[in-house]
Amino acid sequence: MENYLDINRKLWNAKVDSHLKSDFYFVDEFLKGRTSLNSTELNLLGDIKNKKILHLQCHFGQDSISLSRLGAKVTGIDLSDKSIEAAKYLAEKCGTDTQFIVSDVYDLLNVLDEKFDIVYTSYGTIGWLPDLKKWAEIINHFLKPTGKLIFVEFHPVVWMYDNDFTYVQYSYFNDGVIVETNEGTYADRSADLANQEVNWNHPISEVLTALLSESLHLESFQEYNWSPYPCFKHIEEIEKGKYQIPQFGNKIPLVYSLVAEKK
Repeated sequence: MENYLDINRKLWNAKVDSHLKSDFYFVDEFLKGRTSLNSTELNLLGDIKNKKILHLQCHFGQDSISLSRLGAKVTGIDLSDKSIEAAKYLAEKCGTDTQFIVSDVYDLLNVLDEKFDIVYTSYGTIGWLPDLKKWAEIINHFLKPTGKLIFVEFHPVVWMYDNDFTYVQYSYFNDGVIVETNEGTYADRSADLANQEVNWNHPISEVLTALLSESLHLESFQEYNWSPYPCFKHIEEIEKGKYQIPQFGNKIPLVYSLVAEKK
C-alpha cells in the first residue's frame, strides 16, 4: 500500500472542486460574509480578537477565514496542496490576512516556528491521524503557556457503524488502520468520485490520555446528541442547524467538544 499520507492527499485534492461547488460549503454566501463557524465552537472560543490561532487540518480554510473575520491572527494548515491553493484564493477574495501552509500535522515542526494562543481543530480531523500521542505533542509544542486547545469532533460511536447505520461494522477502539473506497463525498453524494482513504478510529479515552500525557489540563468536555452538519446518510434536521440520525434519535452522541489548557 502507498504511504497513507499520499493516499489521503490524493483523496482530499480530488474533493476540492466538488466541495467548492456544493451547497454544503455555501461558498457564494461565505464570500458575502456568512460565517462557517457553528454555535458550539463560537461559544468555546469566546472573544478571540488579536489572538494568534493555529488551525490544524483546515481543508480550504473557511473556518480559518471566519476566525480572521473575528479579529484573530490565523494560520491554517492542511496536507492537501489543492485545498491550500483554494484557501489562499478565498482569503484574498474575503480580504483577510489569513496565512495558509501546506503541511501534514506531524511535519509541522519542520515548516512553522511560532507559538499560538489557541490551537483549533474541528469536525472530521483526527480520524486521518494514526498517532494521537504525536498529535498532542504537536499541539503542546505550538501553544504558548496558558494557551488552549479548542477541539470539536464527531463522536467515535458514529464511526462504529456502516454507512447506512444498520449494524456495527467497526470497533469503538483503535484496532488498527481502516482502508475504504467510498463513492461521492459527504458534501455531494452524487459527485463522480471514488478514492481510497485511510483512517483510524480513536476512542475518547485515547484522545484524553494523549492530551493529559502532555500535561494539557482539561477545562471542559461536552457531548452532543446532534450534528451541525447533514454529512451522514439518512440524517434529518430536528431544528434549524441541528441534525440527528433517525434510528438513533437523541439516544447517542454525534459530536463532542473539549477545551484543554497548557499549564
